Amino acid sequence: MFTQIRNLLARSAAIAVTFCIASTPVVADNSTDDTADAEAKARDYFSNVELIDQNGQSLKFYDEVLKDKVVVISFIFTNCQSACPLMTRNLTMIRDMLREDERRAIQFVSISIDPLRDTPSAMKEFAQKHDADIEGWLWLTGQPDDVDYVTKRLGSYTDDPEAHTTTLLAANVRKAHWTKIPPNVPPNGVAARLRLLVEEDAAP
Repeated sequence: MFTQIRNLLARSAAIAVTFCIASTPVVADNSTDDTADAEAKARDYFSNVELIDQNGQSLKFYDEVLKDKVVVISFIFTNCQSACPLMTRNLTMIRDMLREDERRAIQFVSISIDPLRDTPSAMKEFAQKHDADIEGWLWLTGQPDDVDYVTKRLGSYTDDPEAHTTTLLAANVRKAHWTKIPPNVPPNGVAARLRLLVEEDAAP
């Protein structure tokens, strides 16, 4: 099953992220009005539906998960026996490759694509099992309609958890720069891409 998913994703890896805000240009003068307008468009697109983290805390998706952050997002379900544990282990490896300041700058996010079964406690147990219940890493689930809305906006919805994507999404949300990272990119390559997103904040 994992091999089939990898092959499917490899064929589609060149497809660009289709978020409506991804093509919004960054305004050079960063005026208050332009910044507020871009933020409003992003909030409207991603929405502030509430998801629940592994500690049972409700979070508004745009304002409290995405806004002004560099994020790397994965999609998992806790009953997965192959791709999800592997992907999570790779992400912990990638996180360890980053400098401490880079780790602090990046929000790791894992979103359930099986919210009917993935309670916050199930997400926490899965995260703990894979040494990923740590600061700076959100494990999100919630009401099925809310989770479905978010995964559709992120271009990663599936009604069959076994067929979910193992492609990562990474973004500098403030810069409206989103990118897909296919599963065949090695951990050091993923770390390098995340560093570039962090460095964008220091660019003039």
